[in-house]
Amino acid sequence: MNLDPTAFLGDPELIQALEQQSAPILCEQDRTLFRQGDPPSGLYILHKGEATLTMRTWAGESVISLQTTAGSILGLPALIANEPYTLTAVAHTGAQFSFISRDDYAALMQSNPMLPLKILRVLAAEVHSARNAMLHR
Repeated sequence: MNLDPTAFLGDPELIQALEQQSAPILCEQDRTLFRQGDPPSGLYILHKGEATLTMRTWAGESVISLQTTAGSILGLPALIANEPYTLTAVAHTGAQFSFISRDDYAALMQSNPMLPLKILRVLAAEVHSARNAMLHR
């Protein structure tokens, strides 16, 4: 299935607000940010470089594999739903990320009433991309 990598992009105002509550991460080598099936610990913002998102069936067959670009917000559906991550995210050497913990994310959403709407736009784009990918299989 081929998802549109732009579906993971947040608008600049959302990215800026999330960055205020985040901790920077520089990947000196490939690094797994989260694994499919793990409980959500937070979300990641890609500032520079690339990350690969993958999904596998329980039998180990690849369902999704895509490269994300700067401005991507990773781990959002799991964090919102409080369900395990449905993808594995691997940041590649040289990538620059920020991490926002669950608690910091929740506090930020409560303090700025416009941010949840911006988050919904990112989630809607992900759903739309997944549905389009299923139609064009």
